[in-house]
Amino acid sequence: MNKLEVSNLNLFYGETHALRDISLEIPARQVTALIGPSGCGKSTLLRTLNRMNDLISGVKISGDVTFEGENIYSDVDVKQLRMRVGMVFQKPNPFPMSIYENVAFGLKAQGIKNKKHLDSVVEESLRGAALWDEVKERLDTPAFGLSGGQQQRLCIARAIAMQPEVILMDEPTSALDPIATHKIEELMDELRKKFTIVIVTHSMNQAKRISDKTAFFWMGELVEYGETSQVFNQPKDKRTQGYVSGEFG
Repeated sequence: MNKLEVSNLNLFYGETHALRDISLEIPARQVTALIGPSGCGKSTLLRTLNRMNDLISGVKISGDVTFEGENIYSDVDVKQLRMRVGMVFQKPNPFPMSIYENVAFGLKAQGIKNKKHLDSVVEESLRGAALWDEVKERLDTPAFGLSGGQQQRLCIARAIAMQPEVILMDEPTSALDPIATHKIEELMDELRKKFTIVIVTHSMNQAKRISDKTAFFWMGELVEYGETSQVFNQPKDKRTQGYVSGEFG
């Protein structure tokens, strides 16, 4: 079953044609990796999946992006969409407040005030992000006191708290050391049991380790998309072969 479907998508930043006729299907409860050199369109595509590109002036989009059969550019309320399609950014971006308040922020913004309910969701979300045991004794301390890897897992907990169906991750480990990266990758392996995950990564090894499907982008085009093992071991396009073998990129 596909959670998201992109059909004949074109995106322009002013006169720049950033995405060219992209079509792909993103399966539910799997990890889909978007790979390719800088500027190839992978992060731009990621941002179309929850309409983050709406925030950039001069963007023009044609084609369809459907989420469970609904066209997100015509049929869906953007605020509701971003609750169902959460996002984790390249650099950890905790809010300047306590660990607890970071996780509870979205719920409180929705008007939820029941302390018992908030406590339950905060604990469940931190457990889901493999962070609870490390922070349960200091929930009221500032989030900025956490390490970089812990901050990124806190941002994942904050996304989980909204009970999304999809989590978009834009190079979530690029600012982290190898140990923190390993923890995030282990976490993604657990999260795929409940969530659909789409990740942009510059690391081909990471894509090989964690993803079920891989899409290779080159200069705004989707060159190849398939099972990760096929894309890396038996690529069909010479450009894919050159990129995954390290000839360029």
